[in-house]
Amino acid sequence: MTETTQRPLRVLAAMSGGVDSAVAAARAVEAGHDVTGVHLALSANPQSFRTGARGCCTIEDSRDARRAADVIGIPFYVWDLAERFREDVVADFVAEYQAGRTPNPCLRCNEKIKFAALLDKALALGFDAVCTGHYAQVVTRPDGARELHRATDLAKDQSYVLGVLDDRQLAHALFPLGDTATTKDEIRAEAERRGLAVARKPDSHDICFIADGDTQGFLAGHLGTAEGDIVDESGATVGRHDGAYGFTIGQRKGLKIGTPAPDGKPRYVLDISPVDNTVTVGPAAALDVTALTAIRPRWCGTAPAASGRYTAQLRAHGGETEVTAEVGDGTLRVAFDQPVRGVAPGQAVVLYDGSRVVGSATISATERATASV
Repeated sequence: MTETTQRPLRVLAAMSGGVDSAVAAARAVEAGHDVTGVHLALSANPQSFRTGARGCCTIEDSRDARRAADVIGIPFYVWDLAERFREDVVADFVAEYQAGRTPNPCLRCNEKIKFAALLDKALALGFDAVCTGHYAQVVTRPDGARELHRATDLAKDQSYVLGVLDDRQLAHALFPLGDTATTKDEIRAEAERRGLAVARKPDSHDICFIADGDTQGFLAGHLGTAEGDIVDESGATVGRHDGAYGFTIGQRKGLKIGTPAPDGKPRYVLDISPVDNTVTVGPAAALDVTALTAIRPRWCGTAPAASGRYTAQLRAHGGETEVTAEVGDGTLRVAFDQPVRGVAPGQAVVLYDGSRVVGSATISATERATASV
């Protein structure tokens, strides 16, 4: 049984001002739920307008959400969660980069804001569930337990960024778009049929609180300039940087290396050391990872067995790879059947059993294959 066959619920629909959340709210109403719309004000000083697909949470977005709620015919409120967002998402993002790690703020927002701060407030006010426009499915088993599954349309699947949700949060989550095989164009056509003005509004991309897309500039504004060396695998200096925090494992562009590699091939970021402010670069083959260790696992339901076979996803728009996972005391070790590249501490690894999301954890260390240089 999927979420669409549940009894009528009191639902709080998180409305970003985009087409997906608007259609999700409309579908929740159509399913017979008692729906109230809410827009989360996540910026203390929001811009009036966003530029194309950059950013979100502007005053324009709030107004678009309100207009969509009016058309759907549901009550609408704006809730100020800017301080909580700054502490739990933005400050965490900056601190992770400062420590040489690569965080995913969307996972943190889902864990700490949409399905923690927002959900807690919703439950305190008597709501049964929080509804969002994510493309994922919550399936209810015969015994009443709920599972998180990939969306029917794998091209739009967003279960990776929801892999942080535990069983309590899943019990109060509603994703009306997840079990439909409609394309994004069909979602926009549905919004037009419903009279929603956001039908042709561009999707927001990149990091919502970095509206201009300049992550390195954003970090420099918070952490300042800290010049250091870019070195090769032998330790020889091949360039300079303005802050090690501005790099991520696997990065190729923007390295500003003055000395070419002996073989003439491109070099990639292999390691980031905040202790001595050094960035190490080398050949692509040196990025091959055979296993990783992750911390702070969060299970979407019952914790898995001590050891098992799964598939893993390492980034929001990445593919799956077959793995063996071993669960320890607050840790997770994942061994890959075939080496993978571009795995950075701070990222999330999400385990799947078929379409079911088993859970996620934060990568803390990697084991690399011996690279031929």
